[in-house]
Amino acid sequence: MAATGRPVVFVHGMFLHAASWASWVELFRAAGHDPLNPGWPGEPSTVEEARQEPDRVAGNGIDDIVAHHAQIIRTLDTRPIVIGHSTGAVVAQRLLAQDLAAAAVALQPPPIKGVNHLAPSTVPVGWPLLRNPANRRRALSLTARQFRYSHGNALTATESDQLYRQWTVPSPGRPVFELVSANLSRRSPAAIDAANPTRGPLLMIAGGRDHSAHRVAVKATVKRYRASAAVTDYQEFRNRRHSMPIDSGWREIADAKLVWLRQHLR
Repeated sequence: MAATGRPVVFVHGMFLHAASWASWVELFRAAGHDPLNPGWPGEPSTVEEARQEPDRVAGNGIDDIVAHHAQIIRTLDTRPIVIGHSTGAVVAQRLLAQDLAAAAVALQPPPIKGVNHLAPSTVPVGWPLLRNPANRRRALSLTARQFRYSHGNALTATESDQLYRQWTVPSPGRPVFELVSANLSRRSPAAIDAANPTRGPLLMIAGGRDHSAHRVAVKATVKRYRASAAVTDYQEFRNRRHSMPIDSGWREIADAKLVWLRQHLR
């Protein structure tokens, strides 16, 4: 099946609600796809509900999020394209490595197991969450100031605050701990078979001004995938930040993904 006509499953990252993909869903539907943005396990259907009932997502880890999306994918008639952002990009890579996706786009992914790079800019993002071990079992929220640093650092304060009010929700703390400890764990949920030669095409995306997923770390992940003969491409948007899928420049990113998918799924 060609790129057009395939289902597309969108997987959001930490602190954003599934509805934040709304513009992408509309664009991909207009391009002939059947898009789905199911959200993480336990996630309420609206931003307001998610803020009122944070405990519904508490305790979920990466394995839970992968299993949740895998179950949805198995109900489809054909393997979908999976597009993930941030932690959702790790989920997208795992689904691709397990041959549950025809292709995957990983927007601004954190390092997977085996990638040894920690940019100084990521420390202020993770430390407020990691300093209390009990946060592993909790649902956590960002303040507007934390969101400004982690997602909206290259936006105007007005746009950053507007996106914070519109889309942010509590997220389980467990994935943060799992990603940070990936290289210390024998059975890390951030472990991916990067050498899989039969997987579909993978596109890795970095933002040049991203505080949360530094471009050097994304490049290091791409290098790890060179062990596979399958297609692994890299695109960098030099002046973009971690808010890439939801800010006012989202259309440039989404259009570039549609072009890439048409080139690699015929």
